Amino acid sequence: MSKKAPSDDEKFLFVDKDFLNSPMAQADWSAKKLVWIPSEKHGFEAASIKEEHGDEVLVVLADSAKKLTVNKDDIQKMNPPKFSKVEDMAELTCLNEASVLHNIRERYFSGLIYTYSGLFCVVVNPYKMLPIYSEKIIDMYKGKKRHEVPPHIYAIADNAYRNMMQDREDQSILCTGESGAGKTENTKKVIQYLALVASSHKGKKDQGELEKQLLQTNPILEAFGNAKTIKNDNSSRFGKFIRINFDVTGYIVGANVETYLLEKSRCIRQAKTERAFHIFYYMIAGVQGKQREELLLEPFSNYRFLSAGHVQLPGQQDDEMYEETMEAMKIMGLTDEERLDILKVCSTVMQLGNIEFKKERNQEQATMPDNTVAQKVCHLQGINVTDFTRAILTPRIKVGREVVQKAQTKEQADFAIEALAKAVFERLFRWILGKVNRALDKTKRQGASFLGILDIAGFEIFEDNSFEQLCINYTNEKLQQLFNHTMFVLEQEEYQREGIEWSFIDFGLDLQPCIELIERPNNPPGVLALLDEECWFPKATDVSFVEKLMNTQGNHIKFAKTKQLKSKTEFSLFHYAGRVDYNATAWLTKNMDPLNDNVTSLLNNSSSQFVQDLWKDADRVVGLDTIAKMSDSSMPSGSKTKKGMFRTVGQLYKESLAKLMTTLHNTQPNFVRCIIPNHEKKAGKLDAFLVLEQLRCNGVLEGIRICRQGFPNRIVFQEFRQRYEILAANAIPKGFMDGKQACCLMIKHLDLDPNLYRIGQSKIFFRTGVLAQLEEERDLKITVVIIAFQSQARGFLARKAFSKRQQQLTAMKVIQRNCAAYLKLRNWQWWRLFTKVKPLLQVTRQEEEMGLKDEELTKAKEGAIKFESELKEISLKHTSVLEERNALQEQLQAETELYAEAEEMRVRLGAKKQELEEILHEMEARLDEEEERAQALLVDKKKMQQQMQELEEHLEEEEDARQKLQLEKVTCEGKVKKLEDDILVMEDHNNKLLKERKLMEERVADFSSNLSEEEEKSKNLTKLKNKHESMISELEVRLKKEEKGRQELDKAKRKLEAESNDMQEQIADLQAQIADLKAQLAKKEEELQNALARLEDETAQKNNALKKIRELEGHISDLQEDLDSERAARNKAEKIKRDLGEELEALKSELEDTLDSTATQQELRAKREQEVNLLKKAIDDENRTHEAQVQEMRQKHTQFVEELTEQLEQSKRVKLNLDKAKQALEKETSELTIEVRSLNQAKQDGEHKRKKLEGQVNDLQTRFTDSEKQKAELGERCSKITVELESVTVILNEAEGKNIKLSKDVSSLTSQLQDSQELLAEETRQKLQFSTKLRQAEDDKNSLQEQLEEEMEAKRNVERHVSTLNIQLSDSKKKLDEMTGNVELLEENKKRLQRDLEAANTQFEEKASAYDKLEKTKNRLQQELEDTLMDLDNQRQNVSNLEKKQKKFDQMLAEEKSISSKYADERDHAEAEAREKETKALSLARALDEAQGSREELERANKSLKMEMEDLISSKDDVGKNVHELEKSKRGLEGQVEEMKTQLEELEDELQAAEDAKLRLEVNMQALKAQFDRDLLGRDEMGEEKKRQLIKQVRELETELEDERKQRTLATAAKKKLETDMKDMEGQVEATSKGRDEAIKQLRKLQAQMKDYQRELDDAHAAREEVLTTAKESEKKAKGLEAELMQLQEDLAAAERARKQAEAERDELSDELSSNSSGKSALADEKRRLEAKISQLEEELEEEQSNMEIINDRLRKSTQQVDQLNSELQTERSTSQKNESARQQMERQNKELKAKLQEMENQVKSKFKSSISALECKVVQLEEQLEQENREKQASAKGLRQKDKKLKELIIQVEDERKQAEQYKDQAEKSNTRMKQLKRQLEESEEESQRATAARRKLQRELDEATEASDAMSREVNSLKSKLRRGNEPSFGSTSRRTGGGRRVVDDASEEEADSQGDFNGTKSAE
Repeated sequence: MSKKAPSDDEKFLFVDKDFLNSPMAQADWSAKKLVWIPSEKHGFEAASIKEEHGDEVLVVLADSAKKLTVNKDDIQKMNPPKFSKVEDMAELTCLNEASVLHNIRERYFSGLIYTYSGLFCVVVNPYKMLPIYSEKIIDMYKGKKRHEVPPHIYAIADNAYRNMMQDREDQSILCTGESGAGKTENTKKVIQYLALVASSHKGKKDQGELEKQLLQTNPILEAFGNAKTIKNDNSSRFGKFIRINFDVTGYIVGANVETYLLEKSRCIRQAKTERAFHIFYYMIAGVQGKQREELLLEPFSNYRFLSAGHVQLPGQQDDEMYEETMEAMKIMGLTDEERLDILKVCSTVMQLGNIEFKKERNQEQATMPDNTVAQKVCHLQGINVTDFTRAILTPRIKVGREVVQKAQTKEQADFAIEALAKAVFERLFRWILGKVNRALDKTKRQGASFLGILDIAGFEIFEDNSFEQLCINYTNEKLQQLFNHTMFVLEQEEYQREGIEWSFIDFGLDLQPCIELIERPNNPPGVLALLDEECWFPKATDVSFVEKLMNTQGNHIKFAKTKQLKSKTEFSLFHYAGRVDYNATAWLTKNMDPLNDNVTSLLNNSSSQFVQDLWKDADRVVGLDTIAKMSDSSMPSGSKTKKGMFRTVGQLYKESLAKLMTTLHNTQPNFVRCIIPNHEKKAGKLDAFLVLEQLRCNGVLEGIRICRQGFPNRIVFQEFRQRYEILAANAIPKGFMDGKQACCLMIKHLDLDPNLYRIGQSKIFFRTGVLAQLEEERDLKITVVIIAFQSQARGFLARKAFSKRQQQLTAMKVIQRNCAAYLKLRNWQWWRLFTKVKPLLQVTRQEEEMGLKDEELTKAKEGAIKFESELKEISLKHTSVLEERNALQEQLQAETELYAEAEEMRVRLGAKKQELEEILHEMEARLDEEEERAQALLVDKKKMQQQMQELEEHLEEEEDARQKLQLEKVTCEGKVKKLEDDILVMEDHNNKLLKERKLMEERVADFSSNLSEEEEKSKNLTKLKNKHESMISELEVRLKKEEKGRQELDKAKRKLEAESNDMQEQIADLQAQIADLKAQLAKKEEELQNALARLEDETAQKNNALKKIRELEGHISDLQEDLDSERAARNKAEKIKRDLGEELEALKSELEDTLDSTATQQELRAKREQEVNLLKKAIDDENRTHEAQVQEMRQKHTQFVEELTEQLEQSKRVKLNLDKAKQALEKETSELTIEVRSLNQAKQDGEHKRKKLEGQVNDLQTRFTDSEKQKAELGERCSKITVELESVTVILNEAEGKNIKLSKDVSSLTSQLQDSQELLAEETRQKLQFSTKLRQAEDDKNSLQEQLEEEMEAKRNVERHVSTLNIQLSDSKKKLDEMTGNVELLEENKKRLQRDLEAANTQFEEKASAYDKLEKTKNRLQQELEDTLMDLDNQRQNVSNLEKKQKKFDQMLAEEKSISSKYADERDHAEAEAREKETKALSLARALDEAQGSREELERANKSLKMEMEDLISSKDDVGKNVHELEKSKRGLEGQVEEMKTQLEELEDELQAAEDAKLRLEVNMQALKAQFDRDLLGRDEMGEEKKRQLIKQVRELETELEDERKQRTLATAAKKKLETDMKDMEGQVEATSKGRDEAIKQLRKLQAQMKDYQRELDDAHAAREEVLTTAKESEKKAKGLEAELMQLQEDLAAAERARKQAEAERDELSDELSSNSSGKSALADEKRRLEAKISQLEEELEEEQSNMEIINDRLRKSTQQVDQLNSELQTERSTSQKNESARQQMERQNKELKAKLQEMENQVKSKFKSSISALECKVVQLEEQLEQENREKQASAKGLRQKDKKLKELIIQVEDERKQAEQYKDQAEKSNTRMKQLKRQLEESEEESQRATAARRKLQRELDEATEASDAMSREVNSLKSKLRRGNEPSFGSTSRRTGGGRRVVDDASEEEADSQGDFNGTKSAE
């Protein structure tokens, strides 16, 4: 059957199933271990893992086969091909970013633009028309469920419509996404679908007006609200909520449209390639004829507001669109007059942009030179031109009780016009919307329910984010919270429906902190509330708003200050999609939305009724009287007027959003997320990083994160069984079985962790990644099966082919042979004759044949007789064999019974082992559970205390809100008043219930959030520990390098000091101070070096002592092992002795029985006694040597113990020396800190001036280019006068040579001087402003405060030096010639500094890249945290399961005791069996002895008969008579001998069979014994490992407690440091006030001294350059310090790691000692004493380590301070040199300026007067600014008081934390006691196991003894056999000797075999 080819529309909807089921893809995936790795080009690339080296992984790219090494954390798992192009991404078994992106990419490239992701429907813009929106497709989706059809917007719409009809619940569809993602198009498709599906006029052609109007709303709204942007040609610049009402039968009865955040600023300005709203272009292109003249329309280029002119849209004509819009308006019921009025208003908006204002010549006032455009505007709006111009240029403003006309500046007039244009268009848009809503709601039918479609912009993160972005992101936070909450509700319903246990987490609460930060009204107020509050205050600015926001919300977890202080109006918020930096510039203006109230009142009184309707609420406008009450800021920011009527934009938006959210909360939401694939608007191209960013912003990845918390993968039972039954083939029995039962059996067989799955009523639920694991196992299983099948098939075919070939070969040989023979004989004549004669020969031979037949008959008869005789013999033999077989069968049955008993014993032992293992697991689980429970209780307690306070505040807020609601209810309708009493009662009841529910929900959420925070903290702490450990190892190496560097720096310092003494004689005092400091520093460095050397020696000694201790401990363990081996050997020797004794006794008894038999036995007995004596002597010797060895071992042990004690005493002495050195170092460091503080206090006076200079530098940078140009022009003027000085100033002329050609006119010099003076005045003003900014920034620079304080002193000295230089300027002119040479050196220094700057930039780039990596690791850690949270939930469930298992523990113990008793019974049974075996062996031995005795008697008789024979032979007389008798007697004797031999052989066979059975038993027993030993050893090892793990966990908990204590102590220290910093800041504030007074004095001096003023301008330029260099150096210092800090942290982490390793080794040693102590009762006391000593040593070592860490920290701080001082000295020297060079340059410039001024004094005198007056005015302004600064100082004092309050609160919090820490201690002690109890239980179980092992060993011993006794017996039997056989040899005659020879050989061989067997058995038993 060929498959039907899919149609065109089905290609874009359905997935190709062949691709999904392709075995090639499945095999490729399973063979290559494919994963995702990050890629710069494609986002993620497929690669296969080759090798793993720690954290690094070697991978091979799937496409290019390129090898890469990637970090393990960057790798993400790949889904099996089964999940390729999956329709719902929540079904993916590996839910990660790479898999989500890959799925979307694959579907997009296949034309499948719709994909589900849980509740989301993700839509990717295809940028082309697809055939999936036809009526055929609508019919396909009509009435279908979501899972029955592929993903589509129609499926979402139909699902919502059906749910509304079935559940009678209102529905909503939320479309969000970036601009250009396709939100509006999808909204249109939803409306189109609903208009077709829910039309009330199906089948009627003339009706359906409402549906038509609903479809026609889009063209109108798009014309007035859409525009072309960079991303989208038809971008909606507003958000809308379309509410479609339905009646009970499901027909549309009306609709309503609400809009949000219209981008009205697009009316007045757009980007280059963008357009304003479409209607402007439609109108200009489409209006023709008379109407065009009436509307006063002009070409596109004439309108200023259409900044880019006519931008044509591709594939769209504006004139056609105009007609379409007019037609839509007509359908909506707009009259021709209303349409004309609308177009007039649009024309007015465009004309307003053409009004031009100019500035009057000598005034700031604006004028309107040409009012033709104003006339057009007034004509269109129906108002008076003069009134309009007056209202714009000189509006009337109410000041107090008077009305005043105020002249407007050009900027104010332009702002007023633009604001008016925006307001006009916004009001027009609102009017059109109202008209549309009235048209859609005109039906009289009642709406039973509604379906809302929300089309709003998605989350946005731009480079510059303003007020609009905050509103959009706030909306998306609320929508994401709604999604999280609905997802939580649906998951809960699903789990409840399926009956699954799951701890429910409301993920919507995760977003609550950010939402509260934005919208909270008070306690503390949020962003919007603070913005509204600032709007009410006069003189408020955007900066004050941001300051207030930082003060109130600075500590909020979702709020952050910007990293770099680019602007004071910037702050950051942490949204769910990431961090967003907001710029609050002009936020107050945007929130107030001010208008010129004079113009609005004119428009309200317009002659046009339409315009009047637009401006009904003109009295609510923020007018110009608010602007009058503002401070000097150029833009209005708020007032207290019209408080009752005025509403801010933020308030209105917040209210509308609250209404929208209540509406959405009352609906069942459906989520659509639109994604833009690329910014180039190309079809089939997908930018991976762009899509990932949108998935993050749209909340799709957030939804996936929530999915991962639960069980996202669900499979129906039948499907699971069908796919994965191969993994559990034997688990399900044959026949019918319920799907759930089958799945339970399969899961049990698969041995999955219970946390990874849940079994519901109809489905089985899995966590992420489980199905991928099952798929891998399934692939492996299938490959194994297929390979086995292939091998069988190929083997069968090969064998068949081979046999066929063999048959063919033999057939060929036969044919060949016959053919060859035939060819040979064919032509031979004799053969022909033979063939003819042969038939004739048989006639003559008949008689011969008859004779032959008779002979054969006689032979046959004889054979039959023989056969009968033989048959009788055989039957006799058969009977004997049967009897033997029966005996053997009996023996076999006995053996099988023994084997069955042994097998039962093995099974019991295995069961017992399993039970004990289960008990161990239960105990471990109980321990884990108890620990987790204790931790959870601690966390819960803390959370409850915090929550109680928060809930009280929340209750108060809710009470206020409830009162407001009750007040608002009074204004409701009359019907509501009647029901008010009932509602109040119900509300009270509901409020109580809601409060209780919220309390519970908040508790749960807080518990979960706090848990996650605690876990994050613990993870971070562990990471910090690791970093510190790695850093400490590197620190030691760096210390040595730094010491060398210090020595080199000292040499360089001395050289620089010599040079500075030569060049700067006037700074002798400063140099003396520096020399003193150097001397002190050198001493301190020497002392530090000595201390470091001592420290290193002591640490080396300590390490050596530790090594020796470890070696001794190892030696002790070796000695103990030797002792054990010696004891074992001794035990073996004793066993051998015991066995020999038993053998002796047995032999004695046997000898006593056979004493009277023969003399030979006595000889044997004597030999045996001799052998026994020898053995006794050997055993005694061995015992003596063994005792001597034991004594030597004891002596060695005592010697080692003494050595250990001596080393311990030495380590104690070393510790005392270290303590002394530590105290000395502490004293030295305290002295150093006192000296540093004195230096810091001395530097504070100069800090203010330095900050002023920095402010000048930062402000002058903006005007640097202008000042450079002016300087160049001045240089040109000076070059004419200073031609004579060219020989002296060659270097300066080269630098200024480029600037000589710029200006030639002398008259321009005066204007340039005036401009420079104005610039300087502005710079001074900005300088003062920047000083205030710096004060505010000091809070952010707390970390660098110490460095800055150290630089302050140096800067003050520099300022003093500058003052001395100003006094000595006249003297320094003489030294100008000498200093020219130094200029070259300074230029070289400048180049060097530039190089350093470049190096610093490169370092900064490296840091940035490192920061990006850290961000990646942070994201990965967040995912890991989520995984750990999931594991935590799983662990909790495990805990509950383990609690149930704990109850079985007592039962198990009882069973254990019963089993032990059974073992004792079995042991007794085994002993009894062994005794029976021994008795059998003894009886057999006795029978053998008797046989041997009889044999010996026969031999004796034989000998006597031989003697008689000889006598008879000698006596020849009687020979003849007696020969016959002798022969008879001989025959009789031979018969007796043969009978005896047969009896002996039978006895030997029986013995051989018994020995074989015994051997088999021994082998079985040894195997059982070995298995039992292995099981017991494994169980013991498991118990010991668990015990170690528990001990380690306890220790880790103790270390965590100690870390928390340390952190608390650090927090108290930081608090004290903050207090000292606050005091220092107060001192700085006083110093700044003094600096201001000095600045005022200097400014007054400058009024009289113009020349000094000009000189100071040049000074400022030079100082700016110097301060730039110093700032750069300080930045370098900061970066270096940061790098050092990072290295120190890494070193510390390394040391911590080493410490942990040492502790782990110590723990292992202690564990080994404790495990060895169970079998060593003799050394137990000594071991305990040693352990006590070791524990003391460990405590002392820990104390020493902590002391060492403190000393290292202090040393680091002191070295940092020394380095800082050294670097500051170098910077001071460089700055002094630069000051001197700058002074020389100033002197040269002064000379030049003096010469110029002398020449031009007469020309410039009059102009100078005016400039001086201007300067005086500026001085007055500066004084005003100083007053303003005093006010700011007062405000800062207030801020300081607030900080003091916060400090007190922090102190209280610290005390609370201390109390909580004490509580933690108590709880930790309780947990320790619990741990001890559990340890006791463990020890008891171990003792029981030891008892069992002792019993087992006893059994083994007894078995060994039995086997050894049986071996000894077998040896004796063999020896006796050999003797008997040797005795029989000489008793036969000559004939018998011949026959007996052969037999003897056989007997000898059998004897050798028996001997060898006896030897083998003997060795085996010995073994």
